[in-house]
Amino acid sequence: MEILVTLNERYLPPLQVMLTSLHLAHPGQPVTVYLMHGGISENSLQAVGCLCERYEIGFCPLEVDGGLFDQAPVSAQYPRQMYYRLLAPQLLPRQLNRVLYLDPDVLILNSLLPLWQKDLEGNLFGAASHRGKAELASNLNQARLGTEGQYFNSGVLLMDLEAGRSKIRPREIFQYAREHKKELILPDQDILNALYGSRILPLDDTLWNYDARNFSTYLLLSGGVCNLDWVMQNTAVLHFCGRAKPWQAGYFHRFGVLYKHYIQLTRRTGLYLGQ
Repeated sequence: MEILVTLNERYLPPLQVMLTSLHLAHPGQPVTVYLMHGGISENSLQAVGCLCERYEIGFCPLEVDGGLFDQAPVSAQYPRQMYYRLLAPQLLPRQLNRVLYLDPDVLILNSLLPLWQKDLEGNLFGAASHRGKAELASNLNQARLGTEGQYFNSGVLLMDLEAGRSKIRPREIFQYAREHKKELILPDQDILNALYGSRILPLDDTLWNYDARNFSTYLLLSGGVCNLDWVMQNTAVLHFCGRAKPWQAGYFHRFGVLYKHYIQLTRRTGLYLGQ
């Protein structure tokens, strides 16, 4: 199983926590993590590499050449890193046929193998659209971007790299970002939906991209089925969406204590880069 993450140095501690959860959810399963970055220090990469070695996870850091983005709109709102996951088919080793992209602000509670083995049915991506309040926002996003389908969250993406190498063109992505910069709120996610929304296989968010803020919504929509026991037994990816993060002081959402437990497990390795 090949996992992709793209981040800057600030998000290395959450990445380490995610790796702890990934390891615990896949005992004995061969896993390789590809980290695409724009200049993380060698000392920090070494700490992550040592943690992966401890967990018997393959680790492949890939520094992306900034010259590839000479024609791309780049600014504080549009950093180069936002393009990395969209251009993964062009940036990752060509021997890879598929990859599972994960945001670093997730916990892996159960096996990802059923997702990894899922047939994409000719689509470029597999992704989930969040329910509840996010579902209402989806209608606004459709109007804003001129799309007709669901608005997909880009935090968990199963990618067909082989198809993406022929269908995803960097020039089109850069041109769209340039022409629609005033409409883009979450730039990479908006571009994903605007350009490739019709080529995305919908995934069940309760299993593969559970929004940790919305426990009550999931419980209500499921008629009481998706309680805490159900989440712990069935949800594979618990995603801490939004600005408030569980490693920050004052986080109040339900799964914050669970996240702190994984932080403590990561601290015990002696390799944790956070506080």
